[in-house]
Amino acid sequence: MKVETLTASPLRTATPVDPDDPSGVARAVRATLLELSRRGGAPHIASALSTVDILVAAYWYVLRDDPHAVAGPDRDRLVFSKGHAATALYAALGHLGRIPWSTLASFNEPGSPLQEHPGPGCAPGVELATGSLGHGLPVALGMAEAIRLRRSPARVFVLMSDGECNEGSVWEAAMLAPARRLTNLCVVVDFNKWQATDRSRDVMAIDPLAEKWRSFGWSATEVDGHDIDELVAALSSVPADAPTAIVAHTTKGAGISFMEDDNNWHYRQLDDETLDRALEELGGIW
Repeated sequence: MKVETLTASPLRTATPVDPDDPSGVARAVRATLLELSRRGGAPHIASALSTVDILVAAYWYVLRDDPHAVAGPDRDRLVFSKGHAATALYAALGHLGRIPWSTLASFNEPGSPLQEHPGPGCAPGVELATGSLGHGLPVALGMAEAIRLRRSPARVFVLMSDGECNEGSVWEAAMLAPARRLTNLCVVVDFNKWQATDRSRDVMAIDPLAEKWRSFGWSATEVDGHDIDELVAALSSVPADAPTAIVAHTTKGAGISFMEDDNNWHYRQLDDETLDRALEELGGIW
């Protein structure tokens, strides 16, 4: 797949990353998503920040995929169902070399393939259009079933938000996946305890979330969603007879002190001063 290259001023955070330094990779991805948010006037910054360590663990250390054959039938797939946090996905794909920096710099501009919510085929690694919550898991289930029927070794990973678990379509898919014995399907719930306007537990009776997945027949575990080693171990584990659900306990706005657990940053936008302040917290190398 070829991504269109547009003309835009260069990104200041377009710096190389060292795959042997997971925390450094995560800092770089956070820095780039912040810059994209500022340039594109995009909200959902805190929502994107809480997904970063999950994306780094998956893309850099778990997924089996060839960057030169990102449409290969036996590649692992990551369905980014939490589409409103797309700046994190785009930033990760940029640092992986999947999206040219010049295209990434055009985020949210007229004519850019990269908009606030991912469109189908907008970039290598974006499996489907997401943002209308509750669709990622059902589609991923279909992918996993097709892969199973082809006897392919590939796995399908789905990154969801905790608020997304309000959707009935999630639980319909959650019932079907164990019935189809889709051991190649893995859900990661970014459990940052917030939805758009309130605490997740105050909107719906979401707790105990891992027990809910277990009751539907999944092999469910809980992890620190900002511990990359712990995430890698959980993502790499493949149960013999059940799909996998990983409840990743995260902090909304993780990595930026003045955004952490502050739900105002669900919709608030950055200005130049707050961007510089945030980048300084990440190491000030940009």
